[in-house]
Amino acid sequence: MEEILASDEPHVLAVDDNLVDRKLVERLLKKSSCKVTTAEDGLRALEYLGLAAHQDSSTNNNGSKVNMIITDYCMPGMTGYELLKKIKESLIMKDVPVVIVSSENIPTRINQCMEEGAQIFMLKPLKHSDVESLRCQIMQCRG
Repeated sequence: MEEILASDEPHVLAVDDNLVDRKLVERLLKKSSCKVTTAEDGLRALEYLGLAAHQDSSTNNNGSKVNMIITDYCMPGMTGYELLKKIKESLIMKDVPVVIVSSENIPTRINQCMEEGAQIFMLKPLKHSDVESLRCQIMQCRG
């Protein structure tokens, strides 16, 4: 019986270069009955999803198990916006909702992310109520 319930848990990939922020998001999501995988940067996220340039996407099916991706906007190497674009360009991942979080409230940045296909743009720090509303969205997207 428990295995059936476990499969009902939405699986979220949380991407943030800041360990404290990553742990906070992970804890909030787990409190909301989500399964969480974390990545410390955009490249690691792409590898996990099977979208890295050197990977054959048919050999990695982790991406198909992810119900939502939450990514920080400001990260070294690859920004959350660049990660969002890569995800939305992918045939297998383009329908997965992507949430961008940032500590900076910059309207042009928010608009840019929304136009590129972000589900929501949220300001840090995330609160339990933010995660609860995200969970509702994930369940609607899965349905």
